Amino acid sequence: MSETTEPEPEHERIDPEYDHRREEGVNEAALEALLDEYAIGRDDHKNAPAFVIRPDDVQEVLRLLRDEAGFDHLSCITPQQYEDRYESIIHMTKYDRRTHEVTLVVPLPTADPVCESAEPVFRTADWHEREAYDLVGIEYEGHPNLTRILLPESWQGHPLSLDYDQNKPQVVQYTKHANPLEQSHRTPESETMMINIGPHHPATHGVLHLETVLDGETVEDVEPDVGYLHRCEEQMCQQGTYRHQIIPYSNRWDYTANLPNEWAVARAIEDIADIEVPEYAQVLRTMSTEFGRMLGHFLALGTFALDVFGDFTAIFQYAFRDREVIQDILEDLTGQRMMFYYFRLGGISWDLPEPREEFIEKCRDFLDALPAKMDEYHALITGNEIFQKRTIDTGFIAPAVAKNYGCTGPVARGSGIDYDLRRDDPYGYYEHLDWNVVTEEGCDNHARMLVRMHEIEESAKIIEQCLDLVEDWPEDDRTVQSNVPRTLKPDPGTETYRAVESAKGELGIYIRADGSNSPARFKIRSPCFHNLSALPEMAEGEYVADLIASLGSLDIVLGSVDR
Repeated sequence: MSETTEPEPEHERIDPEYDHRREEGVNEAALEALLDEYAIGRDDHKNAPAFVIRPDDVQEVLRLLRDEAGFDHLSCITPQQYEDRYESIIHMTKYDRRTHEVTLVVPLPTADPVCESAEPVFRTADWHEREAYDLVGIEYEGHPNLTRILLPESWQGHPLSLDYDQNKPQVVQYTKHANPLEQSHRTPESETMMINIGPHHPATHGVLHLETVLDGETVEDVEPDVGYLHRCEEQMCQQGTYRHQIIPYSNRWDYTANLPNEWAVARAIEDIADIEVPEYAQVLRTMSTEFGRMLGHFLALGTFALDVFGDFTAIFQYAFRDREVIQDILEDLTGQRMMFYYFRLGGISWDLPEPREEFIEKCRDFLDALPAKMDEYHALITGNEIFQKRTIDTGFIAPAVAKNYGCTGPVARGSGIDYDLRRDDPYGYYEHLDWNVVTEEGCDNHARMLVRMHEIEESAKIIEQCLDLVEDWPEDDRTVQSNVPRTLKPDPGTETYRAVESAKGELGIYIRADGSNSPARFKIRSPCFHNLSALPEMAEGEYVADLIASLGSLDIVLGSVDR
């Protein structure tokens, strides 16, 4: 574990996000000098300096930024179409310095939107660019497999392009899955077999289809096939208003740990609209979000044990026992048990329920009992011989490979990558609290589960400190919302990319305003989408049983993968 910096005793302003990022941000002059040969213009993005580059310089610029300036994290690619052009926007940052960000804007002609692929430099661009091609229609030259990813191959048109007819009926023809290895057996005696795992297999955590090629019990090739739960969330957010209609959608993405989703949306909109959040509301946001993180990690713990050694009666039910207590607490706080909608722009919906003392005592009772319960989990899980054999040294993903695929959250931290946006890109009240970022060096399925178990304990530390703060907070200073206009219309052309640390990793939102009360473009950077793309690296060459364990260790939610 690596400790965060000690909290300062006094703070002039508790929400110094913009100033903090400018102080800690990237050296723009150095970037201008580095990209002088390639930049054909500048753009104005609120979160980072933006450079306009030519479509045939993408790989050269990315290598330059990675090798010369240390930008080793391609966090998101946002495609969009204007009346006169397409754009492929690449959001770059660093795993060891999150506040160092740079944006590359690649304009493309409307008649022939072709851009050089970033995949040869960053493997994570594979799925990014397939989604951009599928939904917007941008083609990426040099991409190894530029096929649709969310929609069937026979789909006509690109749903997020401006000329797409939303009312035109579609006749979808499905094709037979081909075995990619049937002509390349390793030996004359070897025969590969293709099997479909999912989309209705209980171990695929929803509606995920794994096209798997086996040689005996060994996984020779696996290709995750997503899109079965695609619900057009980005399009619905573009049709909703900033003030009230977008945040509720976010609860449906990662529906196992919803509150960080709400914060991701709120953070992005508050950035483009220059909305401040009161200090008291920041504390309650932080506390409620850590309860939400626990919700996700307890579910991950129980379902993973069920996947790995079929333990339903003990671990699965123990995990749900503790998850139910948290849901009771959050129901008291938010009024809902699942789709909370507790965040509002500029703060939260309301203060602690009355009587406050009773609610705080209920929270403390849960926290006081948690250490003994975590000892139970360690005895039942980490000390279990079957669990150890199924998880230790299986699903291995090296740190360099995890970074190349854009992995974040417990998946990255389980490979020793010390990266957590709560500390590295401070928001809320996190930088003023005493807590640790949890990392493990095992790089395997076991390490990823250990990270989640220890993060539950760290969330408890954060919540305990927040309870101390709100308990002693002066009654006349308990402001839960700032004064936000009823109708928000950010300046046209305002663009930002903001992210938070969800239970699954970096959840980012790109927004472009057009002067109306709804975004012109709303892009969701899903941590589950990126983590799942690394599954072949973890599973190929291992047994099919290890594939199931590796998939479970990713803790994906298909509502977040497909959006």
